[in-house]
Amino acid sequence: MAMWNPWRGCHRHSEGCLHCYIHKGDARRGVDTDQIIRTKDFDAPVQAKRDGTYKMKGGQTVYLCFSTDFLLEDGDPWREECWAMIRRRPDLHFIFLTKRIHRFSECIPSDWGQGYDNVTVGCTVENQACADARLPLFARLPIKHRNIICQPLIGPVELGAYLDGVELVVAGGESDRDARPLNYAWVLSIREECIRHGVHFEFRQCGTHFIKDGRRYTIPVKELCSQARKANINC
Repeated sequence: MAMWNPWRGCHRHSEGCLHCYIHKGDARRGVDTDQIIRTKDFDAPVQAKRDGTYKMKGGQTVYLCFSTDFLLEDGDPWREECWAMIRRRPDLHFIFLTKRIHRFSECIPSDWGQGYDNVTVGCTVENQACADARLPLFARLPIKHRNIICQPLIGPVELGAYLDGVELVVAGGESDRDARPLNYAWVLSIREECIRHGVHFEFRQCGTHFIKDGRRYTIPVKELCSQARKANINC
């Protein structure tokens, strides 16, 4: 696994961004998240060692723009260079998540066709309103590998109408002392829909405020992922 952030910074876009960990972390450091800056590791996938081999080893998944959004408008001047690097590294599999799926068609390269074999696109939805707004478009787009990311999940979501062609659905809660609660029943409902449609499912993290069987729990941030794994409901 590798991380690649060709630029840093992002803008809040929808309800799921309210307690964004990127904005919170930047605020603690006195950094303006709304200032989008090209990073020194912009060309990370093609950086080479002295012997000419790539520093980023082949055969791994590269998480692209996980601290921003690859379809962010501010990234338009740089994105074509990123696509060129992705084409140059067919031995890597790139995955990016976006809340801006409406911009997808204007952000893909001219040779995209039905999609690149080495790119997975994850459409993020946080509640039913966002699912109904984003996923019908997502389903129509030419993408070879597609995931749905329900994180942070801030309300119940029915995905059954949108699961054709989806490889993975991820669910997870919000991490913040003021986080909106995650109800375990919402997670189980999404899992059941995935099972019925033969789609892989992952419960990625609990919410700081977690409701199960009518009881509300407060879980330390450092335990959110481990508690989700303990549920043992990935399938």
